[in-house]
Amino acid sequence: METLVTFAVAECSIYKYMEIIEKFKIVYYTDAMEFLQRIESKTREKIIYNIDKARYTLDPKLFKKLTGSDIWEFRTLYNGKQYRLLAFWDKTQDMDTLVIATHGFIKKTDKTPVNEIERTKEIMKEYFKLK
Repeated sequence: METLVTFAVAECSIYKYMEIIEKFKIVYYTDAMEFLQRIESKTREKIIYNIDKARYTLDPKLFKKLTGSDIWEFRTLYNGKQYRLLAFWDKTQDMDTLVIATHGFIKKTDKTPVNEIERTKEIMKEYFKLK
């Protein structure tokens, strides 16, 4: 089921309408929720704002596939820190495409740590096994 949002844009007294279609729905795994609860409220609000924006735009600055894997990351730079929530896609439902956010961390190096990627892969295996 697609979610449609219609915006009216005024341009010289002529209204143009454009539909923005939600690309996916987000599901937060327990570890992702716990990460969001642990961080400061303004940081959490910024991350959630960026995730919500990524649901409609698929901007690689906000949501990007990690090279050589099926893992994606929600990306937020806030107050000089790089926050990441790793995720994977679930396209098995006929109606909704889901993105499962597995967990979050503050990125301290250029490359995403291998242990964080492996953690997401384990959660992904568990998720599809239980489905």
